[in-house]
Amino acid sequence: MTRRRVHLPPERIQDGRALLTAEARHYLRDVLRLRPGEELEVFDGRGSVYAASFADAEALALGPRRAAPSPGATVWIAFALAKGDRGDLVVQKATELGASRFLPWQAERSVVRLEGTRAAERARRWRRIAAEAARQCGRADVPEVEVPGSLAAALGAVPDGFARLLLHAGGEPIGPVGRGQGILAVVGPEGGLTEEEVDACVGAGCRVVGLGPRTLRAETAAIAAAALLQYAAGDLGPSP
Repeated sequence: MTRRRVHLPPERIQDGRALLTAEARHYLRDVLRLRPGEELEVFDGRGSVYAASFADAEALALGPRRAAPSPGATVWIAFALAKGDRGDLVVQKATELGASRFLPWQAERSVVRLEGTRAAERARRWRRIAAEAARQCGRADVPEVEVPGSLAAALGAVPDGFARLLLHAGGEPIGPVGRGQGILAVVGPEGGLTEEEVDACVGAGCRVVGLGPRTLRAETAAIAAAALLQYAAGDLGPSP
């Protein structure tokens, strides 16, 4: 049986109760059709999980808090904007694979251009997709999604100590990944990176890595990178 889960942020959890948002209320009452007393699981998006029961239309009764295991590596995906729903796919699948943060960026060859309110609205959409993917796959945390910006902003947001990788044709193998290691993976657009963008990444400390002999679509490369990095960190298979 599929586990019934709902995401509620920490500020709505207090004194053994979780106050429902309008979205959560609709999901529990109208989609799942829960009745008072039925059990489910609450996660707060920050790594905490609670056993819960459907108390009434306004709140859930909570059991003790427990911490859920975090992904093997702290993987940030900086993906170039792409047309259609390709960004949706990256956020959804890389969330399922354990990515921790998404930094969309506007590449020179990106077909899509997002600025101002359109960029903010797209980020809100991706945050909803990330929360839904986290609920579906059993994560207790929800990845952060930044408003689309520049490559320089994405590179500048990375903390000291993170390994930085640029996915680019002809690059070397990704290599070993330590459990708990912070890693940024930069992925270009469908039209490829310009020489200036490659130079900017290398200048910011990125190691150029490849994903094998086949030419992958941009969204496939981002998803494959998330999977390979978590596998190498022991999250999707045996420890290295």
